Amino acid sequence: MVLLQPLTTTSPQSSESTGVAQKFTALRSQLAKHKIDAYFVPSADEHLNEYLPEAKQRRQWISGFTGSAGDFLIGTNQAWVFVDPRYYEQADMQVEAKLQKVCKVGLEDHQTVEEVLEELGSNAAKQEKTFRLGIDPFTITISQYRRFFDRLNASGVEIVPILENLVDTVRSQSPWAESEPIPTFGDQPVIALPEEITGESLAKKLERVREALGKKKAAILPVTKLDQIAWLYNLRGRDVECNPVFISYAIVTVTDAYLFTNTSRIDEAVRQSLAGQVQILDYEQYLPTLRSLVADHQPVLVAAPQTTYGTYLQLKSVKAKITDGDNPIETFKSHKNAVEIAQMQKANLKASWAKTLTIKWIEEQVAAGNVISERDVAHKIEGLYKQQEGFIDLSFPTIAGTGANGSIVHYSNPNPACKLINGDLLLLDSGSQFYGGTTDDTRAMSIGEPTAEQRDRYTEVLKSHINCAMQRFPKGTTGSQIDGIARSSLWQSGLDYGHGTGHGVGVFLNVHEGPNGISKRVNQSLDLGTINSIEPGYYQPKWGGIRLENLYFVKEVKQESPKSEGDNSHKTPWYEFESLTYIPFDKKLIDRDKLNPQQIAWLESYYAAVIEKLSPLLTEAENAWLEQACSF
Repeated sequence: MVLLQPLTTTSPQSSESTGVAQKFTALRSQLAKHKIDAYFVPSADEHLNEYLPEAKQRRQWISGFTGSAGDFLIGTNQAWVFVDPRYYEQADMQVEAKLQKVCKVGLEDHQTVEEVLEELGSNAAKQEKTFRLGIDPFTITISQYRRFFDRLNASGVEIVPILENLVDTVRSQSPWAESEPIPTFGDQPVIALPEEITGESLAKKLERVREALGKKKAAILPVTKLDQIAWLYNLRGRDVECNPVFISYAIVTVTDAYLFTNTSRIDEAVRQSLAGQVQILDYEQYLPTLRSLVADHQPVLVAAPQTTYGTYLQLKSVKAKITDGDNPIETFKSHKNAVEIAQMQKANLKASWAKTLTIKWIEEQVAAGNVISERDVAHKIEGLYKQQEGFIDLSFPTIAGTGANGSIVHYSNPNPACKLINGDLLLLDSGSQFYGGTTDDTRAMSIGEPTAEQRDRYTEVLKSHINCAMQRFPKGTTGSQIDGIARSSLWQSGLDYGHGTGHGVGVFLNVHEGPNGISKRVNQSLDLGTINSIEPGYYQPKWGGIRLENLYFVKEVKQESPKSEGDNSHKTPWYEFESLTYIPFDKKLIDRDKLNPQQIAWLESYYAAVIEKLSPLLTEAENAWLEQACSF
């Protein structure tokens, strides 16, 4: 879980508020110019990225809220920031309440963006006016547009696509053009990955995509999302912090494939990897090429959740024949092959080594009476990552929150002034990008001796993690079903957490990827070869937070013989999770008496695996410490 900008943990200062107010005034002048009553600014950019290059961090720039998810709406007199439970506390810290209202989506007394717009539309209708909502159609999906239209049409809201992004327009004006110029982007190198890393050639991937197009009776597939393009073409880049992707579009047809990007940064090695299979064109040629290809009315496959409404409007403008359906690349990408699983095992073992030694170092510093800070912890683990062969980057900015900061789910920019104090908890969530694999893992640990309450909450979160990790399930089981299993024991204790239990993870790609995951909102099945995090938690403002996260891949359970004649259960494939992460849990925080025999057996088996995996990488002294850490 990622923050792309530093978190300000103090209330906004008056100078900052003045800056936001000036931006709002400039943006409202654009509303008047375009004769609209409100303008919607989502987190996403033209490629529907969760993680954004700085140039596309429009919502962050205009509102001051830096969370990696959340939307912004500005009207002629009011403004709103909409956040999910991960960001309730952070938004209160960062958003100036006099200028914009924080809407904590999910709380009964807080509105969603649709509910706010319905109210505004109804109020305008009472005055016999039409409420006009401006959007940049290239920053929302077709699905989101349809949801807006279905919800808002009855309230008299007219959705007005504006191709000029109004936040970009304001950013390009004085004084911001001089003091906060829009950074350049899309100019970092691109590299080609060999089949020894990807496990599948470009030719085979294109063949599979074309077979999927044929089954859908479609001939053209436009591709918007950067991780889909990077996976399909076996390429990686560095245009987005912590994510090895590059700014581009792609189009696949039954006979051809295209890549649209900054062609000046494509070297001969990349050109050779694509030769004869992919045409490389300038980024700006995407829309003209797409319009040209559909001119002969060949059907276009459009994935509504993963294609921009702007692309849809372009297709409609040339009367394209559109077929709705899932993007096959998204599904193919989520099913990791044996080579990809092996690469992830190697990368996550390196990360487990780094996190384990960081925990050891923290314990030693505290025992010696040395004062260390959140920033010291972040520097330590990042330094250990960098020592490993193949290290490329972090997979997200390190989250090291001590004490009350641990309750901020996506706390970032660890503070050198925040010291680890006896009696507090430390939440350390970090990840890395290695050549071939992506990592993400979290541990909470006690500083000194824990309290009874800390042990109780930690043990409950650990039970939730174990219950999920050891669950076997039949083929077709969805992420939402597994999410309920993970939360069950916490619910019995009257506890819960406001984020999903887990997310999909890419292979040397984005640390968050779909379509799989473990969440109330994920109705996608957890298929063979998918990689998911399991990370239940507990958070209490001013008290702290606990999150325990491993990555797991889904593998098939070895079939047993039928229990009786007529027993067909063995014909249904059954799956289970195998860990990619091998890091001890904090035994000081585990109340063994609250674990049942199955949970104890899982933990003992996991600890045996931790020792087996890590011991060859450790010194004699480090192994002695690990043996102690894995006894409970």
